[in-house]
Amino acid sequence: MVTHVFAGKMKIVEEPNTFGVNNPFLAQGSRLQPKATPSPVSGPTHLHRLAGKCFSFIESTYKYEFCPFHNITQHEKSFRWNAYSGILGIWQEWEIANNTFTGMWMREGDACGSKNRQTKVILTCGTSSKLAQVSEPTTCVYSLTFETPLVCHPHSLLVYPTLREALQQEWDEAEQARYEGLITEQGYNNLLKDIFEDAGFLKSHKVKVNPDVTAHSKTHDSLQKCTEDFHRQREEIERLRALLTQHNIPFESNTNEVKRPVSVTVQDQHLRGDDGLFTDLQ
Repeated sequence: MVTHVFAGKMKIVEEPNTFGVNNPFLAQGSRLQPKATPSPVSGPTHLHRLAGKCFSFIESTYKYEFCPFHNITQHEKSFRWNAYSGILGIWQEWEIANNTFTGMWMREGDACGSKNRQTKVILTCGTSSKLAQVSEPTTCVYSLTFETPLVCHPHSLLVYPTLREALQQEWDEAEQARYEGLITEQGYNNLLKDIFEDAGFLKSHKVKVNPDVTAHSKTHDSLQKCTEDFHRQREEIERLRALLTQHNIPFESNTNEVKRPVSVTVQDQHLRGDDGLFTDLQ
């Protein structure tokens, strides 16, 4: 029996989701190994429908695959025996500025010298959902532009409306406290960071306390908070006294009066983080 072998160029057919960490048919040892677990899906609810989907983009000799709320990978389209395939980031958290989701951070990618690769995904308005551009502004830190009609509405990436009511109230109180000068700008930003972490938008770095700690720990926390509240209230009283004195307004000074906590309420919805949110949208 004679077997004829014909030399020629082999056609390579690539189907979506057949690479690396997203390929269920590769042997486990051959797959890309992620360093971290993706964070839970979070942010605007209308973007949650992107979870479970993947989008490809080819630039030069590289194919990029972005799976929202999961990962982003890079694969070299080459016949070289050591063609590169790697993870550029695992979904971790949002980037937030001025009451707006400004980007998705995919971190904990493959090692790159002494650090891990990471990618910031910028969402822009487009007629269809697709990857539009990939760049590497600094070594091992990538920038990816993802177009989608889901962010074309001018308020589609606002943060405040996505918060549950209790966290919205915390933000209202922080805004009012800043407006009245009760907290510094840094203190205000720290409060917002805590709110965003509680909402799951940012990855929390808080140290978890062992529930089996000694019983006096809660008493200590309460005493510390009470002391902090006392100092804040005394500072507010001194500020008000100085203001009254400045305007020659008489007042009765009673050093033994009971100091009640300051009631913080929002009287102007414009203090909620975005000047146009409530007048334009609601």
